[in-house]
Amino acid sequence: MSLVLLSLVALCRSARSTMPQEPNIQCGFEAGPSPEWMIQHTLTPGDLRDLRVEPVRTSAAAKDNSILMNISWTLRADASIRLLKATKICVTGKSHVQSYSCVRCNYTEAFQSQTRPSGGKWTFSYIGFPVELSTLYLIGAHNIPNANMNEDGPSLSVNFTSPGCLDHIMKYKQKCIDAGSLWEPNITACKKNEKMVEVNFTNSPLGDRYMILIQYNTSVILENKLTRTSVVIPVNGESEGAVVQVTPYFRTCGNDCIRRKGIVVLCPQTVSPSSPDNICYFTEFLQNHCRSEVVLEKWQKKRIAEVGPLQWLTTQKQASDKVIFLLSNAACDGACGQNECAPRENSQDLFPLAFNLFCSDLSSQTHLHKYMVVYFRRADIKDNYNALHVCPKYHLMKDANAFRTELLRVTPHVSVGKWSQSCHGSCSPL
Repeated sequence: MSLVLLSLVALCRSARSTMPQEPNIQCGFEAGPSPEWMIQHTLTPGDLRDLRVEPVRTSAAAKDNSILMNISWTLRADASIRLLKATKICVTGKSHVQSYSCVRCNYTEAFQSQTRPSGGKWTFSYIGFPVELSTLYLIGAHNIPNANMNEDGPSLSVNFTSPGCLDHIMKYKQKCIDAGSLWEPNITACKKNEKMVEVNFTNSPLGDRYMILIQYNTSVILENKLTRTSVVIPVNGESEGAVVQVTPYFRTCGNDCIRRKGIVVLCPQTVSPSSPDNICYFTEFLQNHCRSEVVLEKWQKKRIAEVGPLQWLTTQKQASDKVIFLLSNAACDGACGQNECAPRENSQDLFPLAFNLFCSDLSSQTHLHKYMVVYFRRADIKDNYNALHVCPKYHLMKDANAFRTELLRVTPHVSVGKWSQSCHGSCSPL
């Protein structure tokens, strides 16, 4: 029995050894012309079908030499592939210093078919040639044996310009790291009033001096701790939507360090519940206790003017998890199609438009699950806003816990609460 088993094993090994091996590549640098160029060939292989180049990060430990070219090529599927022995790739770099080098990739086996056994085209790749910043490279490739002397040999070439330090791969070059490519300042900037903008960002351990620019207004600060820095900058004119630029001065890059940018938005307004025009402390409750994002009409005046109140309201409704009607002692006709409120100073009152959107959803019952009603005093919804009786109702702060639970149930992370203004309220929740 043992002899039979050994014979079977030997037979299996013999059968396996007769199976053709798929060609692979073995690459090495080759200076000067290939030896095959000095030999007269009756037949030579055709050119490549495709040639591609992209930068790749190969090793975090290699630092400056960790960004290399990944050069891939596809062989043309014709009968001349049986003559192919190698492919030679040459790279020329054009920057302040010009470079040139070539690599020869020999195929380990002769090609027996025009395509892989699986049916796909023969494709190979070589990772090498260090990539420098913002450099133009010419990559040329041809098959070996190459054309005879005085004959035009088939070849393929592509241009590749390496990106700068802001690229998601090139930022790991040591020069980029020294210039702050991995620094994440997380810039926030908000307009406190017509003359003041508050800028916050996280410092870098690479340096302790920064210049902040908003339009034509600048401020220079010195900070030597890795911490969150806040600075108030005086501005002239409209600053909402302006670009704020933080320029660091690190030891290794001086005046040529990577600059970071942010956008100026309106600062969230902190209000006191005791103020007569602040029905708006509800905003604080939503943000601080319900983990909800709140969008106020007066924070969005510019955007509302650009797209129009109805379009803005429709967009907010579609993006929201919940739409909250905040009711007060307003005297409005709440029947659908008849929601006329008393005139107020704000001619762009969004409450009637918001109520019309609700009435539209009421007829189709498509988004009714989004709507809630909140009031601070006892309100007869049936009389004033008859159509809202189908919505869940919460009396704050009596039903605060139930209301908060309902909001937090929308999503396990952050629910978005957007609220609508009452007829004579000072702020417009939706």
